[in-house]
Amino acid sequence: MNQFRLTTSLIPLIAMAALAGITWWLLQATLPRKGEGTGRPKEHTPDYFADNFSVSELDQSGSTQYRLTAQSFIHYEDDELSDLVKPAMRAFQPGKPIVTATGDTGTVNGDTSIVNLYGNARILRAPGNGDPQMQADSQHFRVLVNDDVIETEKPVKLQRGMSVMTASGMNYNNVTRVMQLFGNVKGTIAASDAGGGSSSK
Repeated sequence: MNQFRLTTSLIPLIAMAALAGITWWLLQATLPRKGEGTGRPKEHTPDYFADNFSVSELDQSGSTQYRLTAQSFIHYEDDELSDLVKPAMRAFQPGKPIVTATGDTGTVNGDTSIVNLYGNARILRAPGNGDPQMQADSQHFRVLVNDDVIETEKPVKLQRGMSVMTASGMNYNNVTRVMQLFGNVKGTIAASDAGGGSSSK
C-alpha cells in the first residue's frame, strides 16, 4: 500500500520534469542560431534585379523631369547601390534641349540622386535655343540629379558645334548651361561658337 502511494506521488513530479524539458527544447529550437538573427550584418549580395529597367522622376506638374533606363539592374542589400548595364540618364526641362548621359556600365544609389556612368561615357545635349549640339566623352561621368550637374575627374573631350577641346576634368550645370573645364585644357574654339556659355579654369 505504501509503495503504491509513493509511486502515485512521483507521477506529478515526473510529468512536471518532462514538461520543463520539452519547454526548454522548444525554446532552444526557436532561438536564432549564432551569427543569425536581427543583428546579422547585411552582405553585399543581390536581393533583387530587373531587365529593361526604367524609372522616371516627375515635376510638380506631372511631366517627366528625369528618366533612368538600363538593360539590366541589380540591387545590393548592404549599401543600397545598384549596378547598371547600358544605363542612360535623360533630363527633360521645358524650353531646354534634352540632355542624355550614357555609359557601358553604371551605378545608382538608393534614392536615385547620384548616377555614375563608366566606360565610353557620353553626354549629349541636343541643339536648341540657338546653341549647337554639345557632346562630351570620358571614361566616367557622375550625374548629381538633385543639382542637375554632371561632372568628371577623368580626362574629357568636348565638342560643341565646330569647337573641340580636351581637359583633365569637367563640370556641367544644366540649369545655368555653363560648362567648366579643369586642368590641362587644350583645343580650338570656332568663331561661330565663341559666344556660347562655356568657361574653363
